[in-house]
Amino acid sequence: MIDCQLLIFQFLKPNAKDIIDIIIVWFFLYQLIKLVNRIGGYQILIGLGLITLFFFAATLLKLEMILAIVGILKDYWLLVVVILFQQELRSILAKISNTSLFTSFQKTPKKSIYAPIINAADTMKFIGKGAIIIIENRIKLDKFIETGEKIDAVLSSKLLTSIFDKGSVLHDGAVVIRKDRIVAAKVVLPLSQNLEYRRQFGTRHLAAVGISEEADCLAIVVSEEKSIISVAQNGQIETDVHIERLSHIIAEQTKRL
Repeated sequence: MIDCQLLIFQFLKPNAKDIIDIIIVWFFLYQLIKLVNRIGGYQILIGLGLITLFFFAATLLKLEMILAIVGILKDYWLLVVVILFQQELRSILAKISNTSLFTSFQKTPKKSIYAPIINAADTMKFIGKGAIIIIENRIKLDKFIETGEKIDAVLSSKLLTSIFDKGSVLHDGAVVIRKDRIVAAKVVLPLSQNLEYRRQFGTRHLAAVGISEEADCLAIVVSEEKSIISVAQNGQIETDVHIERLSHIIAEQTKRL
């Protein structure tokens, strides 16, 4: 009995190797939580949690057929996860590759080159003109640019405001900005499938959220009805953004360029 208790005590007593092991696992879990919090990906964690819960319930209830199927798939679990969550994984990996870890040696652009966007947004807000402006970041938006009209013009506030005139053939759609140039207008963007946002917002706002879910860009929306500015990034949208706040967001987002 004493030998058994001693064996259990020795098993439970951590040595230096065990402590290092625990610290390494804790560090990686902590970094994973931070990464998910920063770039999104809760869908994957929730999905994996539901799969685990489902497997636990099947084991508890002894559902033989389900356990047999799981047993067949256990050697291919990674492939199953990739198939089930391929869209989310693609978006997350694209964002990971463009975090500050990989872009710290990139040159920071002059903030002044984006002044025309701020001026145009302020003007359109004042006169009640609707608009959606996308500032491209590290992930190129070429496949979306192909859906619109290529312009490749020097960025200016007058050109931006004129594009979104109701009489303009280019006003319906988004403008894409690449560095200090307007590369395209009338660009078609994917709409977010977020149910909460679909109940609250119209097409422009859903398009802004949708493109920010797929790329690390910044989407600026000027509401024609409410005369307010909204900003979408990383699949989230902030409404009623003041010009000072917009300037700060643009400066922070474009540091990665």
